[in-house]
This record gives sequence, C-alpha cells and structure tokens, in this order.
Amino acid sequence: QVQLVESGGRLVQAGDSLSVSCAASGRILSSAAISWFRQAPGKEREFVGAIAYKGSRTVYRESVKGRFTISKKNADSTVELQMNALKPEDTAVYYCAVGTYPNTEYREVRYWGKGTQVTVSA
Repeated sequence: QVQLVESGGRLVQAGDSLSVSCAASGRILSSAAISWFRQAPGKEREFVGAIAYKGSRTVYRESVKGRFTISKKNADSTVELQMNALKPEDTAVYYCAVGTYPNTEYREVRYWGKGTQVTVSA
C-alpha cells in the first residue's frame, strides 16, 4: 500500500507563485512515477506533471511547461510542485498520484491522494 498526502494549497492572486507538496509513504516500486493531476470544477481530471521515483526524469503537460517544476525532497519521500506565474485557469484540486512511469494517464494511476485546493483569483 502507498499513502499520499498533499498539502499547501490555498488562495493566491494571478501572477503569484505557490508550492504544493506530496508526502509519500509505503512501498513504491523503483519503476514508478509520482505525478500531479488536477481537476477543475466541471472538468475532467488532467495530468500536470510527473517525476520518476528513482532518478530525475520529469514530464509536463504543455500548458505548464516553463511555469511549473516538480522536484523531490527528503530522500524521495516528498514531491514538490512549484507553480509560478499562476493563472486563474490553474484553479483546481491538485492530486498526487503513483503509477508506473511516466504515469501520465488517469487509467495508469494505482494510488491517489485526496487532493489540495489551489485557487487563483484574477
């Protein structure tokens, strides 16, 4: 079993920066990726970015490239999503997820966190 706990979401203004974190515990395979997905009201959950659990490979959705960065801390147990130049359209619940790398598709995810709300005001 894998447990994922997100934190750090809050209300910010457009143009601000915000970092959200995912604390991961349990048995995570070396072939896994820890990903971030997001879901806005009335929309489907979408992939944001992912980082390999072992190593440093990353992958991002096109709309966040250059603005969002995923990194690992604390000996791989915490994954951080640094979000810069936030836009109102980034408003969503952000979820941490574990699956086999690259873990970019909803159906590939094996474990989900409960999410953290990020709201970007105009």
